[in-house]
Amino acid sequence: TLIQSFRDLDVYSLAREQAKTIFVLSKKFPLEEKYSLTDQIRRSSRAVSAMIAEAWARRRYPAAF
Repeated sequence: TLIQSFRDLDVYSLAREQAKTIFVLSKKFPLEEKYSLTDQIRRSSRAVSAMIAEAWARRRYPAAF
C-alpha cells in the first residue's frame, strides 16, 4: 500500500487513539487537578499527532533534518 498522507501512517493512527484514551482517563482526575495537570496532559497527548503531521510536511526538506 502506497502511503499518500500522514493519515495513512500507523503511528499517526495509534497516536490519535491514545490521545482519545488519555482524554477519557483524564476525566477521572480529581477536581483540583482539572485545569493544571489535566490540561497539560491532554495538550501533550494531542501534540504527538500534530508533530507527526508537521514532520510529514517537512520530509522533503533535507535541511529540516
